[in-house]
Amino acid sequence: MMHRIVFTPSGHEGKVSDGASVLEAARQLGVDLDTVCGGRGICGRCQITPSVGRFAKWAIDATPDALGAPAAIELDYHGARPLAAGNRLGCAATVHGDVVIDVPATSQVHRQVVRKDLDLPPIVVDPAFRLWYVEVPPVTLGQAVSAVGALCRAVAEQHDVDEPAADPRLLPRLHSALAKGPVTVAIHTPAPDGPGTIVAVWPGYVGAATGVAIDVGSTTIAGHLCDLTTGEVLATAGRMNPQIRWGEDLMSRVSYVMMNPGGDRELTAAVRRAIDELIGELVTTAGTDREHVLEVVLVGNPIMHHLVLGIDPTPLGSAPFTLATSDPVAGPATGLDLDVPHASFWTGPCIAGHVGADTTAAILAEGPHRGEKTQLLVDIGTNAEIVLGDRHRLYAASSPTGPAFEGAQISAGQRATAGAIERVRIDRSTLAPRFRVIGVDAWSDEPGFADAVGRTGITGICGSGIIDVVAELFLAGIVDRDGTIRGELAARTDRVVPDGRTFAYVLHDGLRVTQNDVRAIQLAKAALRAGIDLLLEHAGSPTVTDIRLAGAFGAHVDPVRAMVLGLVPDCPVEGVRSVGNAAGAGAVQALLSRSARRELVAAAADVVKIETATEARFQELFVAAMAFPHAHAPTPHLATAIDLPVTDPSVNTGRRPRRGRRHG
Repeated sequence: MMHRIVFTPSGHEGKVSDGASVLEAARQLGVDLDTVCGGRGICGRCQITPSVGRFAKWAIDATPDALGAPAAIELDYHGARPLAAGNRLGCAATVHGDVVIDVPATSQVHRQVVRKDLDLPPIVVDPAFRLWYVEVPPVTLGQAVSAVGALCRAVAEQHDVDEPAADPRLLPRLHSALAKGPVTVAIHTPAPDGPGTIVAVWPGYVGAATGVAIDVGSTTIAGHLCDLTTGEVLATAGRMNPQIRWGEDLMSRVSYVMMNPGGDRELTAAVRRAIDELIGELVTTAGTDREHVLEVVLVGNPIMHHLVLGIDPTPLGSAPFTLATSDPVAGPATGLDLDVPHASFWTGPCIAGHVGADTTAAILAEGPHRGEKTQLLVDIGTNAEIVLGDRHRLYAASSPTGPAFEGAQISAGQRATAGAIERVRIDRSTLAPRFRVIGVDAWSDEPGFADAVGRTGITGICGSGIIDVVAELFLAGIVDRDGTIRGELAARTDRVVPDGRTFAYVLHDGLRVTQNDVRAIQLAKAALRAGIDLLLEHAGSPTVTDIRLAGAFGAHVDPVRAMVLGLVPDCPVEGVRSVGNAAGAGAVQALLSRSARRELVAAAADVVKIETATEARFQELFVAAMAFPHAHAPTPHLATAIDLPVTDPSVNTGRRPRRGRRHG
């Protein structure tokens, strides 16, 4: 008997014999699952997490007994790495039914490299918290005063401010703090002229408190721990969003919730747990503790926003894509299951059903609403958010680009890990490639590359590498304007090889770029470009000379190659730049500055949302955008930056390319 097995986050799937171990299945399917002891149950590195429920994406009903009962070695486990709750040992768990298996980052040999760098502009620190050292006179018998009343009065008298209120969460530990002598209080003052509320009391003198800004992405969760008094970023960390086990893209997760009662609670619990673990990592790295965290600012796309808050996301899965709320939401962080007892949380406002708080934070960071010149801001992910405008008017839209830019749906695609190809160049004469991989500085044709890459191997192609290689295939004439790999070139180079009814390009041993790969990039880039062109039309087709690419993918894509593919409109090349994790930068600004937070809310309220799903022009613009770089739009600026191939003007006029067409 054979059973179907799917591994996430890699997406590898296949069929294995009944009774095969998960480790054997991983080896059979080429899944990155670590083991040091060779499957003897000693090292504990092969831990996996079985997923249970209905997975519509793969048409699998995974039952709790799909991996059978725990083996004796699991029940009496004494390995070097503790067995996490809910995990199984891949070397011991055996397959007895169709199953979906998540391989945690800690069990992967090539662990995820989270590269959401913070590009933070200068900030005028204006925090909503103040710290005050207070000596509270002891209460004597006969005084009609409470401990909290004495504390509030002491703050007012000793610091010449209005008497503050006190958060009831202080009460359980207030007596013990005051019994030790002078204390430091943290006062929350969201409005500059308000009396504020005491939210924390610590014995003795405490000179600093912290806050956390977190960008909850569908793939990556990135966080920054900041000193609320100096504005210094004390620590930065990131981790994979564990919801990936329920689906790479957002709609798969919404589908899971629709198909499985209680699925929303599963996804909420998983992402909250990841955020809490991330906070723990940040405070440990900075040498502080959770007791000193006073606020957590959260931004994310609408579905992540709803799931973090414990809101059913299913209305966002179908028209009219109605948000539960577009306003900022605030409350105690413990209400989100975060172990930061003194902290509150604040989520940024959303704009529409597919344009969320991550976009409003990116607007704050990059400031299109502050400029006279039209700015195009694009955050490229599984769903691309696009903002266009200036201080007079902002437009926003989202386009369903899918996961191709992140390596999914690509035959040799993978996320950005050590060993992944991230840069490609193809010689125009020989059609031979050279490339660079993550973790190695040298190019593949340079001395020392072979030794350096021996530590990781060459494992696949990440998002920026996919953009590079498809652009280079077009520039070298291997792919024509309609995206077809030219089969007649097989007579000229052994790099172009038959692949069924089409052709493929051999980038490296075992790594090919297929016709379907090129089509996947075409579809993704056409969706993105059509959304951009639609906003340009609504804005009156202004000249754009300032294009900013945000997000983990945008931070590493080559701007010239992005223009070669037509991802963005023609523009002076120096006007196209990567801005890193703009959403995270905006979240940090909102954490550190009350005025920045007010600016963010005001800017979001003024954005004009364009719904691509209801725009009749979108499909026409999409078809025109399928061609490389574009069927109709001229590229004079790009032509000055790179030699474009000479093409036959009688073909490639923007028609939708047909799958499976063979040349030669």
